[in-house]
Order: sequence, then C-alpha cells, then structure tokens
Amino acid sequence: MDAFYAAVEQRDCPDYRGRPLVVGGPPDGRGVVATCSYEARRFGIHSAMPSAHAKRLCPDAIFVRPRFDVYRTVSQAIRSVFRRYTPLVEPLSLDEAYLDVSDVRVCRGSATLIAREIKQRIYEETGLIASAGVSYNKFLAKIASDMDKPDGLYLITPARGPAFVAALPVGRFHGVGRATEARMKRLGIRTGADLRRWSSPALEHAFGKAGQHFYHIARAVDDRPVVAERTRKSLGSETTFAEDVSSFDEVVARLSALAREVFSDLAGRNLCAHTLTIKVKYADFRQVTRSVTRAWPLGDPPELGRDLAALAARTDAGRRPVRLLGVTVSALTAVQARTPRQLHLI
Repeated sequence: MDAFYAAVEQRDCPDYRGRPLVVGGPPDGRGVVATCSYEARRFGIHSAMPSAHAKRLCPDAIFVRPRFDVYRTVSQAIRSVFRRYTPLVEPLSLDEAYLDVSDVRVCRGSATLIAREIKQRIYEETGLIASAGVSYNKFLAKIASDMDKPDGLYLITPARGPAFVAALPVGRFHGVGRATEARMKRLGIRTGADLRRWSSPALEHAFGKAGQHFYHIARAVDDRPVVAERTRKSLGSETTFAEDVSSFDEVVARLSALAREVFSDLAGRNLCAHTLTIKVKYADFRQVTRSVTRAWPLGDPPELGRDLAALAARTDAGRRPVRLLGVTVSALTAVQARTPRQLHLI
C-alpha cells in the first residue's frame, strides 16, 4: 500500500488531502514519524525520522497520532481481496504481502493482469491506492513493488532478472539496511554486479549467515516459498518488574533474557522468525513497540543483541523508568533443512 497510514487518514479526513501529513508522535517531544503522505515526502520527511526534525523541514505539516485499530480493519479488508485470487498469501505487515499466483487461472493466468485487477479491487473497496511488483521470486517482486510508487505496477521477467540485479545499487536490496550497506561499500560492493564477484564462503565470512542469502540474490535466485498464514503467527514473552528499571543497559539485558526464552521456544517448534518486536511500558503506563524485519531468519546471537539494543534505543528506555518489557517474534516460517553438499579434499 502507498503511504498506508497517511492514506487512510487522508481518506477519512478530507481536510488532510493534498497537504503534508505526518502520522506519528508529536513534534514537541521525542515522537517519531511512522509514515507520511507523499506531499510531506517532498520536503525530505521519511519514516523513523524524529518528529521534531520533520516539523523543521515542513513547519506547515499536520501531525496526527496513529490509529492502529483502524489500520488493522482496513488491512483485513485488503487481505480479503487477495484471498479471492489465491490462498497463498503471506503478510509481511499490515500493508504488504506476498501472493503466489502460479496456479491462478483468472486473467488468462497472467500475474501482471492479476496484479492490475487486485489494485483496482482495492481502490474500489477501500478508496486506497496500492503498488504491485510482479516477478518470479520474492526478492525481485519486493524490489519491483517499490520501483514505480505511487500507484505502481512493475514487472521483472526471468530473462531480465540477473541483469536487473547486476545494475541495482546494494542499498536498494531488500534486507540490506544502512549499516550493512555502509559495510558493503567499504568492501567495494556498490552494485549487484560487485556482490556477484564474491564467493559464498567469502560473503559468509564477511556477513555471517546473511552471506549465503546475499550470494543467491546477487544472482537473482530466491527459492523461498510464499508461506500462507498459519494458526501460529507469533511467539512472545513479557515481564513486569517489581521495581521500575531506569538503566538502559539493564533494559537491554532484560530484553536479551526474554529473547533467549522466545528463541528457545521457536527452536522447540522447529520455526524461525523474520520480524523482531520489543514492547516497552513506562512507569506512567504509556506503551510503545518497535520492530525490525530481516530477509533472513533472526537468531544469530551477535546480530540479535545488536537488533535489541537498536530497537531499545528508539524508545525512551534509559531516560524514563520502565515497568514492563516484552519480546515478540513474527513472520514465522518452518526451519529449512540444510542441503547436504560434497566437500572437496585438498
């Protein structure tokens, strides 16, 4: 969906239409931008930006708090449209999903025509605009969905895939965040073509378990199936403290302990997760959540520790007393068995 939260607010309040709108915390505190309208993006405002900075970039911007109950209701309506075409729907968030339409026969079996029809149905039933990416694997479909926003429909064919990836800056790769992008550039990796020159062992040495993922997507290969929603959508654990926690380091330590418990539960169920969410409830009972999603399974201890610390840093932990912490993982998939391979004798 295009600027989903902001689009819902502009749909429901005509006074917001055509004006720079920011959905998130207020600019007179430590609020953060959740998303913003395309009118606001012209001023350089983007998600995760401090609201105070967004206000400086666009003094006339309208700031509204998120209405997640409304967004969830709209999200369910959108997903009901998806399921009219295929049961193979894998939601990534409230406003995004993968659909496998390989065996769908409507629209002459054309994925592009199916995508166009779904976009039209969403607009007719919700008044909202969606963008679609069409390709032969998840990685390329995700990139394609961002190519032509807003109201985009972009196709990457199998014949075009490898050349498309070769020319793509690594910062556009789904799953490559700013820190990983900076590290790649320090290693001389600026495009998919640069990444393709690295062997799988070299990439695993440089980037850990994500290295194998990078090796394959540099070649436009992504064999991950679209996994439909299951009964178990998430796993989590939380704890309320007898005394409020004021130290940031202690907050991170407590989150790490909760994460170990959750990931132990995941392993016992033979599941892995791609989204990590923390919940922080302050002494005044105000509650916030922060999340990160990876293209590869979470759980590598050093990376997990860094993610927890980074998420905690996006809250007021360490500056305000905390009475409750929680850790939840979602976007669950079954653990894929490693394919045996013949080792070379030297």
